[in-house]
Amino acid sequence: QVQLVESGGRLVQAGGSLRLSCAASGLSFSRYGVGWFRQAPGKEREFVAGIRWSGGRTDYADSVNGRFTISRDNAKNAVYLQMNSLKPEDTAVYYCATSLFGPNRWSVDTMSYWGKGTLVTVSS
Repeated sequence: QVQLVESGGRLVQAGGSLRLSCAASGLSFSRYGVGWFRQAPGKEREFVAGIRWSGGRTDYADSVNGRFTISRDNAKNAVYLQMNSLKPEDTAVYYCATSLFGPNRWSVDTMSYWGKGTLVTVSS
């Protein structure tokens, strides 16, 4: 049974930093593209950052590019999201999601497995 578990979300002041973690069981991240998505209250879930399954290429939403960094540790079967210079508009539930040998594009409908999310709240 595949399970993704996010952790690391909490309340932080604007300008601060957080590191989110996503741990997987039931699959090997080495064969999966892994993405971070977020959903703010009243808004649709959106792509934040992703790392390809092969080659380690990373992609970022414009809103976080230069502030967030995604990385993976295949030995630990984990993916991380380092978030710096946080803003109140980064407040959301952050989800980890995977796509086997993919995805071709980072979108909610291209991801196969999802975690339950971790809440990040940035106060002004």
